Amino acid sequence: MPVTAKLSRQFYEKFGDELTNELVEWFNQVDATYRGELRELNEANFARFEATLDRRLTELGSGLRQEIAEVRVGMASLEGGLLARLGMAEGRLARLTLLLWIGTLGTLIALLKF
Repeated sequence: MPVTAKLSRQFYEKFGDELTNELVEWFNQVDATYRGELRELNEANFARFEATLDRRLTELGSGLRQEIAEVRVGMASLEGGLLARLGMAEGRLARLTLLLWIGTLGTLIALLKF
């Protein structure tokens, strides 16, 4: 929203309409010039900010992908270790079950002989 410079009536009377209008026009041109420069500066700063933000988001994304890959590797090794421990537990359980059945069969045979 442009602001038009206005001067008091006394100013017009003292310096005349032509000179005062020329001064007002000059103020308005300076204002328009500075507004344009400020707009360009803001657009340049925003472009730099956007580029920096894009770069940092890209870095963050690649860092997160790397962290996720490391977590997956860690989970895979944990899963492998857990499966190995489960396999060992199954082996122990199978041996204990076999011993239980052998003991039960031995007791049953001993009882049937008497």
